[in-house]
Amino acid sequence: MERRCTVISTKEQLINEEIREKEIRVISKDGEQLGIMSSADALGMAAEADLDLVMISPTAKPPVCRIMDYGKYRFEQTKREKEARKNQKQAEVKEIRMSLNIDTNDLNIRVKNAVKFLQNGDKVKVTIRFRRMREMSHMNLCEELMKKFLDSVSEYGSSDKPAKLEGKNYAVVISPKK
Repeated sequence: MERRCTVISTKEQLINEEIREKEIRVISKDGEQLGIMSSADALGMAAEADLDLVMISPTAKPPVCRIMDYGKYRFEQTKREKEARKNQKQAEVKEIRMSLNIDTNDLNIRVKNAVKFLQNGDKVKVTIRFRRMREMSHMNLCEELMKKFLDSVSEYGSSDKPAKLEGKNYAVVISPKK
């Protein structure tokens, strides 16, 4: 019976000939403890069963190894990781743009949309755009408008950093409250 020797190990686990410990605690493929033995004997047992010897706990005294089909184990592990990533929701950044001379009803609609986005778990970037350079001389009006907007959505989210001027835009990012 010839033993296949493929190195498909990753950095987190040592398999087969990569295990250099003198004595290891061995667990069978069924989960029963086979006791403490030399790594050569354990490797022989794994080869006899046509399986791999995998170190699962290198920090234990003595290190713990398990006899298993490593390829199948890695396949199932990547499948679980893929499923976990699929179930995660990526927080998107939704943008709401306003101008300095926005009407109250328009502002209320923007606030309503921002609240809806925050309730869905998305971040909201609120931008006040200056269309003309002379509007930039009225920074106090811009700050009041931003404060009014932040107060309106404060129940659903808060800004991590204060609003800042980015070119012709005055912007802030609002994160949802948990």
